[in-house]
Amino acid sequence: MRQVWIPRIGGPEVLQLREAADPEPKRGEVRIRVRAAGVNFADILARMGLYPDAPRLPAVVGYEVAGEVDRLGPEVEGLDVGQRVVALTRFGGYSDQICVSAKQLLPVPEGRSFVEAAAIPVNYITAWTMLVHLGHVQAGDRVLVHACAGGVGLAAVQICRTRGAEVIGTASASKHERLRQMGVAHCIDYRTQDFEREVMRITGDVGVSVILDAVGGESFRKSYRCLEHLGRLYLFGVSSLAPGRKRSVVHAVRALLRMPRFKPVDLMQQNRGVQGVNIGHLWHRAELMQGMLRRILEQVQEGTLSPVVDSTFPLEQAAQAHEHLQSRSSFGKVVLTA
Repeated sequence: MRQVWIPRIGGPEVLQLREAADPEPKRGEVRIRVRAAGVNFADILARMGLYPDAPRLPAVVGYEVAGEVDRLGPEVEGLDVGQRVVALTRFGGYSDQICVSAKQLLPVPEGRSFVEAAAIPVNYITAWTMLVHLGHVQAGDRVLVHACAGGVGLAAVQICRTRGAEVIGTASASKHERLRQMGVAHCIDYRTQDFEREVMRITGDVGVSVILDAVGGESFRKSYRCLEHLGRLYLFGVSSLAPGRKRSVVHAVRALLRMPRFKPVDLMQQNRGVQGVNIGHLWHRAELMQGMLRRILEQVQEGTLSPVVDSTFPLEQAAQAHEHLQSRSSFGKVVLTA
């Protein structure tokens, strides 16, 4: 099989395509012939040595794949060789073959490609966890979505639309028109506008019900101030740690120091909530994640949710995929193909 390895900390150019022996499924596992694998910002942070949950380097990362079942391990029932499936993976997704527990597989929705299927699990489960499972977003709510044109951002926009919530999104100006076409009510150019000032202007100084923030640093502090009473802030990433192609320890430390410390008494007095979300720490709740993914795939099948793919890159161009995602120029999901 072929795999993309991170041999050491560095820029996109450190990624290496290597050959390895084909894996054999163990009891309760199946082997997937991977056709597409999602690329996430966590993969970039792992490459830069800024992701504490990443496996020790050298390593193969990747959280989600879609492809065909090509071998069944012992005691696997209810699956057939050739079946089109999508799965969450605990690393190892940057491969053209991977073995996973049969319990982690779900069918690719009819009429959807492998590329579209691979664009679903991480982004949509993350957004669903914050907006539905925790946030209980409903009609009349106003939701601020940072990095609105990214994979999680667009998933959030679609979920909010199905639940009747109004979205305020931050993104570069070149993406605003397309975001409006997708239902974003108000677009803020984070490069030229102060999002806190704009949010309070839009809401008449009331604030918003829910905020999804994966930027980190000072953004967390400003987002908190944008909450209305009973508002909820969900923190699910720290993209500000990696503004450039290579790691800057000084910049990362500065970003960490800019993060606020939330005080319990203030939270109570202001009727606000703050919660962190990291689905990579929910493997012990596999049934919960599978249940959410099943509901998401049902809505994809119905057409109420639809993954947006920005671009695809073959495995051997994984470095270009990382560079493209890190450039912040993508609109939707970046996917590797095998």
